[in-house]
Amino acid sequence: MNNSVKQITKKKIIFIGAGNLATCLSLAWQKKGISIYQVFSRTEKSARELATKLNCSWTTNILEIKDDADLYVFSVKDSVLKDLLETMPPNNGIWVHTAGSMSISVFPDSHSSCGVFYPLQTFSKDRPVDFTDIPIFLEARNADVYALLEDIAKQLSNNVIRASSLQRQYLHIAAVFACNFTNHMYAIAENILSAHKLDFKSLIPLIQETAQKTISLHPIDAQTGPAVRYDENVINKHLDFLSDTPTLQTLYKELSNSIHKYAVNTHLQENEPNKL
Repeated sequence: MNNSVKQITKKKIIFIGAGNLATCLSLAWQKKGISIYQVFSRTEKSARELATKLNCSWTTNILEIKDDADLYVFSVKDSVLKDLLETMPPNNGIWVHTAGSMSISVFPDSHSSCGVFYPLQTFSKDRPVDFTDIPIFLEARNADVYALLEDIAKQLSNNVIRASSLQRQYLHIAAVFACNFTNHMYAIAENILSAHKLDFKSLIPLIQETAQKTISLHPIDAQTGPAVRYDENVINKHLDFLSDTPTLQTLYKELSNSIHKYAVNTHLQENEPNKL
């Protein structure tokens, strides 16, 4: 173990928040020999459960958060982050948040030792996560803070990237499309199938192949289906079947239009003569 790793494992880390990301990140650090000092959550059940897993103390009172930690990780909903930062008792530790859509400017100007530690992944408390290939995006107000965050990030991931708050905003938007919206499509598909006594598992090979194709091909090149060529016969038939659910009918139509426009625009760009 080199000196840098030794120094990191001796750091005292406190988690403000005990949700999905906080749980997965804190347990991942613990596996690397980095002990978690304390857990804070407004919900007693969440704080106690995570602290029990980590074998550390916990509190639901922000005024009882220990003031001698090296790193304070704010892993909470965006809607409560600003309020927590404003009520957080001052200390000399480094403050970081884990939000993709929140700027580093959310931290008070009076606290210069702050940054962002944003792992780009979907997390669930009860599902173990291997951070090895998860990209972790970092930002800091000064070089010393960035260096520490980079060291501690590299204990988990081989893919550590510097990104500004603006870049991270667009990254988060893209992630919502790629993950949250896609998963919602799965939920809709499952509902359609179950209503007609069909098993969602029938779609698993299709989902897996689609995901694999986006790895080896550009997503626009992997796109198939009636919307690409705008097969109105198939599209209109599907819309008729969805007539009892106007919301899904509208969603189907809008997505089909978007897919077709992407395909047309890509085709035009590929066939456009080079310009000097």
